[in-house]
Amino acid sequence: MSDRTGLAWIGQYSTADRDGSVPGMRGGISLTCVRGMEKDEFLINLGADLDELAERIPYRELVASGDGRPARANYAMYGTCGEWVYVLEDWGMSTWSTGIHEVKSMWPGPGEEFVCVTMNWWSPPCVTLHVPGDERVFRAEFGEDTGEGSALDAALREAGALIGPRPDGAVAEAEHEERRERLPAAVFRAVGAYCGLSIDQATVEAGELPAVLIPMV
Repeated sequence: MSDRTGLAWIGQYSTADRDGSVPGMRGGISLTCVRGMEKDEFLINLGADLDELAERIPYRELVASGDGRPARANYAMYGTCGEWVYVLEDWGMSTWSTGIHEVKSMWPGPGEEFVCVTMNWWSPPCVTLHVPGDERVFRAEFGEDTGEGSALDAALREAGALIGPRPDGAVAEAEHEERRERLPAAVFRAVGAYCGLSIDQATVEAGELPAVLIPMV
C-alpha cells in the first residue's frame, strides 16, 4: 500500500515510467524544493514563461493544450508547503540539478536552502542534493549521506536510507539488494521528514497543481 501523503509514495513509483492512465504525474518523479525564495522567483529562475506563470494553469489543462509545446521543454508541476516551494518533474531528471553549474540564475544565493532528489535516468545514479543556505552544494548517491553531518543526514539515517557496501555471501547480498530496492521510498520519506513537506498523491495524479513549461538545460 502506498502512503498517499508525505513523500514516500514518490519513491515507491520512482522506477515506473510516465503513466498515461493518469492526467497528472505518478512514475519517475524528481523533486526540487527551496526555502528563502519566492515561488515565482524560483520558477522564473528555472526558465518559466512569465505569462504562463501568471495564469496558474492546472497541469492537466496545460498538457491537454500542449500542441505548441517546444521540443526542448518539459512540464513541471509546482506548489508550496510551509516555508518550502517545490517543483515536480517526471522526465527523468531535475532541471535545477542539471542547470546549477551552467545557468547563473539557478545558482543558490545566501540564505537560500535547496533540497533536490533527482532520478537521473539519463545519467545515473540517483542522487540527493542539499544546499544548506551557504551556497555550498552537498551531494549523496542513494544509500549514502551527504557527509555534512546535518539534520538531513540524520533524517536519511532514521528513514533507513543509508546502506553500506555490498557484502559477501549470498544471503547477505540478497538482503542488501532488497534494501537497495527500498531506497527511493526511504530517501523521499527522509526528505519529507526533514522539510516537513507533504504532497498529496491524489492531487498530483489528477494534475490539479499548477504547472509551467521549463526549457531543458
